[in-house]
Amino acid sequence: MRRNILTIIFCLPLMMNAQVHFNEMNYSHSQTHFHLNAPSGAKSVKVRIYGSADAVKPLRQLTLKKSGIDTWDGSVAGNMNGMFYTFDIGHGECPGTFAKAVSINGKRGAIIDMTSTNPKGWNTDARPPLASPCDMIIYELHHRDFSIHPQSGFVHKGKFLALAEPKAIYHLKTLGVNAVQIQPSYDFFTVDESRPDTPQYNWGYDPLNYNVPEGSYSTDATRPEVRIKEFKQMVMALHDAGIRVILDVVYNHCMDIEGSNFQRTYPDYYFRTSLDGGKKTYSNGSGCGNETASERPLMRKFMIESVKYWVKEYHIDGFRFDLMGIHDIETMNAIRRELDAIDPSITIHGEGWSAGRCAYPKEKLAVKAAAMQMPRIGAFGDEMSDGLLGPFYDYTKSAFQNAVTGNDESVKFGIVGGILHPQVDMKKVNYSTSAWCSQPSQYISYVSCHDDMCLTDRLKASIPGIDSDELARLDKLAQTFVILSQGVPFIYAGEEMMRNKQGVHNSYKSPDSINQLNWADLGTHRDVFLYYRELIAIRKAHKAFRMGDAEQVRKHLHFLKSPSCVIAFILDGKAVDNSWNKIVCIMNSNRTPQTVTIPEGTYTVVCRDGMACADGLGKLNGGIVTVAPQQALILYRGENTKN
Repeated sequence: MRRNILTIIFCLPLMMNAQVHFNEMNYSHSQTHFHLNAPSGAKSVKVRIYGSADAVKPLRQLTLKKSGIDTWDGSVAGNMNGMFYTFDIGHGECPGTFAKAVSINGKRGAIIDMTSTNPKGWNTDARPPLASPCDMIIYELHHRDFSIHPQSGFVHKGKFLALAEPKAIYHLKTLGVNAVQIQPSYDFFTVDESRPDTPQYNWGYDPLNYNVPEGSYSTDATRPEVRIKEFKQMVMALHDAGIRVILDVVYNHCMDIEGSNFQRTYPDYYFRTSLDGGKKTYSNGSGCGNETASERPLMRKFMIESVKYWVKEYHIDGFRFDLMGIHDIETMNAIRRELDAIDPSITIHGEGWSAGRCAYPKEKLAVKAAAMQMPRIGAFGDEMSDGLLGPFYDYTKSAFQNAVTGNDESVKFGIVGGILHPQVDMKKVNYSTSAWCSQPSQYISYVSCHDDMCLTDRLKASIPGIDSDELARLDKLAQTFVILSQGVPFIYAGEEMMRNKQGVHNSYKSPDSINQLNWADLGTHRDVFLYYRELIAIRKAHKAFRMGDAEQVRKHLHFLKSPSCVIAFILDGKAVDNSWNKIVCIMNSNRTPQTVTIPEGTYTVVCRDGMACADGLGKLNGGIVTVAPQQALILYRGENTKN
């Protein structure tokens, strides 16, 4: 979800001493135990057991007994595997808040033996190693976009399993990305899983069951175990290829309040409210009609247990928090601590903003300005994206990429990874008056994502009359900044083949014809793909581009004097044990050649004239060098070159 200006109204949170426990259905061959967090004052808490997903009458009904403050428990003897269940406290039946398997369209919880969903080799599946988040190259994708095109060549079009197919693995590995960030993959509301052959599209930012894979991405949504097993097969295939899996999670709101599992099990507890003229209203920081109350014990514990469950059951390697600025700082830090206890390499980043006003004090919210209070939690760096392409609120305006002056400092702030740097004038940086990252690993560098226009569409919208050659040059130039920044590079799927969405600004429910990747474009724009691939290879091979330490960046990255709309910097590779001694990067967005003075010496060119090659594109002498219009020049001096 996209940014908005954040203002705050205050509402006291509901306080309680609840037993915070979310194992709502615990199956064994001999009995199934049910637990629910519901108000102590509830008249009754019932569990209904059904023989099938669509059975009208339950096989039996169990009345849970109060077991503590706001907790209810009960058990059913016998092997209930294959049965379905619902909870009901008088506000409508639902699967509970923490269902682990569900019926089609998520209406009922499913009782299954989770060990039966593990694919062969699952117990030895290993998380690809990661020394620093700066070592990642993140590739954001939507399951349906990636593989649904009729000529995509995938067998499992639009499914989890498409990412396990050889074509997907080959493409991702050849490009060089080592982390995929998959858009919402939990069970969401807006796609009818009972009509798998009917084209339906949604991004999935409308949560229903947070801890179950989405059925429309499975080959058979009628069988609860299939979606679980296929999701695991996808994760294992990516892990085997050395690619980590980041899950896009949307804990900040529900599809609607009255139909949510939260509201049906504990009315008005999980959502923030405020008083408007003496009348209680639901706060709407999400822009979707409600916002959850992460500061309350049950919601905080729900979020913690949910991410831990995805890590333990599905081997997820990281999380992207949608509208993280709605959640409170304390909750985000608690999640970080809990994941550290499992594996410190599990990454967390999110959108450091909300979509509207939140009913919680601003100074307690996990906005990007509070990043220094949330060590090792990252946020998207919109300073770089908007400094390059133009402000998010007006897609017709352009910026550095169109040689519009006044954006250099915003772009430089992104290059250093959002940290305090002596050569970045924060007074001239858009959106941020002070550095908000303590380490560059907190800064997610990007130029486009699923939100707003994709890169090519934004360039077309902001530069009227742009032709195909200029479009390709500026596409490459934009990604040069992203891939060679000190932060964490983030690429939107399809940018490597110059994807477009026909100018659609918000394609969350647009048809496949708008959202799908056309794999024929990979051949048409082979030069763009190769450029991305080579830059990624250069970054991965050379520590100087991903130092991961703020003090090293301040010491060993220096900006050179350059003309307007030209950014040039030099990296002291030798100081960080890099095989390239001195590295010079110059990016020129002007439509005319520009000159920059660099240190004397003989350099090897690795990027020039819209081409990149780690093995070199020839030699160039230092002194005054010329950079072609709308292109980058990257060159280095080796260790044995005389200083």
